[in-house]
Amino acid sequence: MSNSNNPYANPLQQPGQQPGQQPGQQPGFPAAAGTYGAGAVPPQEPKKKKKGGCFKWGAGVLAVLVVIGVATGGGGDKEDTAADNPTSVAPEGGVAQESDTSGDLAKLSDALANMSGDEGDPNAPVEHRNALRKANQYLKTMNFSQAKLYDQLTSEYGEKFPADAAQYAIDNVEADWNAEALGSAENYIKTMAFSKAKLYDQLTSDYGEKFTAEQAQYAVDNVEADWNAEAVESARNYQDTMGMSGAALIDQLTSDYGEKFTYEEAQQAVDQLGM
Repeated sequence: MSNSNNPYANPLQQPGQQPGQQPGQQPGFPAAAGTYGAGAVPPQEPKKKKKGGCFKWGAGVLAVLVVIGVATGGGGDKEDTAADNPTSVAPEGGVAQESDTSGDLAKLSDALANMSGDEGDPNAPVEHRNALRKANQYLKTMNFSQAKLYDQLTSEYGEKFPADAAQYAIDNVEADWNAEALGSAENYIKTMAFSKAKLYDQLTSDYGEKFTAEQAQYAVDNVEADWNAEAVESARNYQDTMGMSGAALIDQLTSDYGEKFTYEEAQQAVDQLGM
């Protein structure tokens, strides 16, 4: 089959890719130079039959703002109002009760301590601490491997930190790289049809996610996926766009240059399509 007629043989030309969008570019963040290219499969629009992607988000800043509002938003004003207004009514029993904000202040202190912890050693150079803070921000919003996060921090198209600052961030950021790999695998499965082997390739590829072999293996072993269902979906996509024969479809689904499903997975997919 000619690759020019096969929209799935070239991962850089995925259905649903938006005009001007670089393949593999993470939404909301600048693309890192050299991290995308042939072989990378960018996440597409969520498949209707599957739930949407699970991007992580940090609620720490919102929590701090709420705590600040509670701790500082009214204490002084309320006292001034009571002093200036002699008609203020005391609580039942005739004894005015002072508001206890110690619990809120303790929460504020904890929240601020947690925020400062994102910047690491206060004696480290400012740029090093900024790189660490940026690394934590990235990890709170999406999944990164150690190598790809380093690329993003140093890239001319990313954050442009010097190598030593980026390395400080990578060495000190709090991350479970196995969990990051699993989260990335889940996002891919929720947006596209993947075989286990091709998902592993995408997670480890220098043009993909750059996880280590061990991290990628952990991810594909633990991701919740029905590989037979993935094969059916992939087969249906080919059939809807190209109208292939059953034999050609099996070849495409099992090829090392195609989808890398097992023969059994490909055969049951073709059978389910009635071919």
